[in-house]
Amino acid sequence: MPTILGREVGPIGYGLMSLTLGAPANLPSEEQAFEALRAAADLGCLVWNGGEFYGAPSYNSLVLLNRFFEAYPEYADKVVLNIKGSMKPNWTPDGTPDNIKQSVENCVKLLGSKARIHMFECARRDKNVPLETQIGTLKALVEEGKIETVALSEVNANTIREAAKLVKISAVEVELSVWNTAPLNNGIVQACADLDIPILAAMLTGKLRSPADLAEGDHRKMFPKYQDGNFQENFKLVNELEKVASEKGYTVGQVALGWLVALSRRPDMPTIIPIPGSSKSGSLDIFFRARFMLIIDPRVCRTRSGKCCCRGLVGRRDEPY
Repeated sequence: MPTILGREVGPIGYGLMSLTLGAPANLPSEEQAFEALRAAADLGCLVWNGGEFYGAPSYNSLVLLNRFFEAYPEYADKVVLNIKGSMKPNWTPDGTPDNIKQSVENCVKLLGSKARIHMFECARRDKNVPLETQIGTLKALVEEGKIETVALSEVNANTIREAAKLVKISAVEVELSVWNTAPLNNGIVQACADLDIPILAAMLTGKLRSPADLAEGDHRKMFPKYQDGNFQENFKLVNELEKVASEKGYTVGQVALGWLVALSRRPDMPTIIPIPGSSKSGSLDIFFRARFMLIIDPRVCRTRSGKCCCRGLVGRRDEPY
């Protein structure tokens, strides 16, 4: 059983972004969000990944979690919380000591006293602030008891190795999926394996069918890979994997998750915990069944023609720094 901070957390985690981020009319009700959170925990998805900027200041991951733990305090000790912060409103990083402190203190305040932030990560490394300053600020906040540990998000292999010399790194969050295998080749996964650091794998599950599926206000519209032209090209990869999934009796999301679960079981890999997100408890149940799928044959992600579905997406994304 995968562990983080010495706690068994299950092979699949839970991403909270879809519960609070987006146009208000498209968000689940608080009751639906609570149902999804309970379902995730009850299924054993015990690493929860949220963000200070996942929604408006009045209703983000921390606000939702505060209300959830007030209503269901018995769940507070069951889950491990990883929280991202230190971002400006325009989704650019601010790694200055004052901003990191302000972000952490705000997250702690919004979360309330019934739960703790087990892992805190600056959502991106600020290129304008020395890494030693950013990590040193977070280390001081750990020593003050504001947060339990330091995690990293969307950083490259060199940053992982440098940061690990400054403080114990509890996890690294990075986009990793059958459609984005770059971390397997650019040193990120190897660095985590060498340093025994778990990876929280933000991932795509193939649910979107067209750019029109992105609601007004969806932050993903700013990313080139979701824009017209690139999206249609990338969706060809989903079509390829759909053929593989249907032949095996699985959904595309299950194959994508099962691939990551199987990857994590390899002896040369670090612990890899996918963190899919869904506002529907039924979808979580379908996703979690993927933990039983032993997708260890590399041909599982190949079409009948032998073409591998595990290849890069079209459209620039933020480069890990």
